[in-house]
Amino acid sequence: MSDIVTHSGIIERIDGSTLKVRIVQTSACAACKVAGHCHAAEAKEKIVDVVTPDASRWLVGERVTVAASRQMATQALLLAFGLPLVIMLAVLLAVLSLTGREGLAALCGLGALLPYYAVLWLTRKNLQRRLAFWIKE
Repeated sequence: MSDIVTHSGIIERIDGSTLKVRIVQTSACAACKVAGHCHAAEAKEKIVDVVTPDASRWLVGERVTVAASRQMATQALLLAFGLPLVIMLAVLLAVLSLTGREGLAALCGLGALLPYYAVLWLTRKNLQRRLAFWIKE
């Protein structure tokens, strides 16, 4: 199994040293021959940022292959979904056990995510460097 995830895409825009690449993210069954007759198949277009010092060598409309490590993808998923779920459930259960009020526990669980996402937003530049795509040649 490869440690690199790749997607083909087209360069949409070049902003200084950042390439904006449009990729089509497909589910596993979207490549199936009968996917057109099945409602389970899905494909989503996304724009990803690729920061590269030699962005000037690329052209808008050029086809490229964007790559990321599996470790980076796992870290991104944990930061986006795993850790917030753990925080929300921990606060929910703690408040519920202390007060016995379900409504208050639910609000506190959701409210606990505000500081978490604020910290993510404040550290976004650092995260952008750590969780980065690159052009595979």
